[in-house]
Amino acid sequence: MLRLAAKIVFWFVAISIGLTVLFRFVPPPVTVTMLVDANGITKDWTPLSRIDRNMVAAAIAAEDGKFCSHNGFDTIAIEQAMERNMRGDRIRGGSTISQQTAKNVFLWQGEGWTRYVRKGLEVWFTFLIESLWDKRRIMEMYLNVAETGIGTYGVEAGSQRYFGMSSAHLTPAQAARMAAALPSPKKRSVKNPRGFTRRYGNSIAARIGVVKRGGLDACVYD
Repeated sequence: MLRLAAKIVFWFVAISIGLTVLFRFVPPPVTVTMLVDANGITKDWTPLSRIDRNMVAAAIAAEDGKFCSHNGFDTIAIEQAMERNMRGDRIRGGSTISQQTAKNVFLWQGEGWTRYVRKGLEVWFTFLIESLWDKRRIMEMYLNVAETGIGTYGVEAGSQRYFGMSSAHLTPAQAARMAAALPSPKKRSVKNPRGFTRRYGNSIAARIGVVKRGGLDACVYD
């Protein structure tokens, strides 16, 4: 049994490292989330050089203000999220863009006990991508595999769906609306946001300039 367990661990480590190295240079053809999506798959891989900087800044403003300075994990954000959730406030996670990318590329969404298994694996894959990819690749991957709508993946497909235009020309307001819907794209409207989603989008739009002026996206463009 020990020998079998050792072999399983060895092959898991070897395959996971191999895939991470491979995806540093080529896009993943499909993800687990895409495969199990009953709504089909609409996606259009787009190099980061052809995605408007407003979208990068909006993602950082909405999801991970310390993206350029952390090593994949923001312990303060995780602790704050746990405290908010324990108080019964609006449930929010403390996952960084790196963690979300690791989950979206290599793992599954999951609920119940499988979510805890995934969280453990997520730590490993986050460590791998932070070690083997640069921040620019992590952001590029995130913006191409994140679910941006029902059966829609990546900001290019989302931009075409919602605005009828390429993600290369997103305005701050459009980028902010897409970023506001990212945590729950099946429930939050991008075209006609209301309530919390509308307010959140306006807040993100206001912070896009802060991200740019403060160099919070510098690691993506250096």
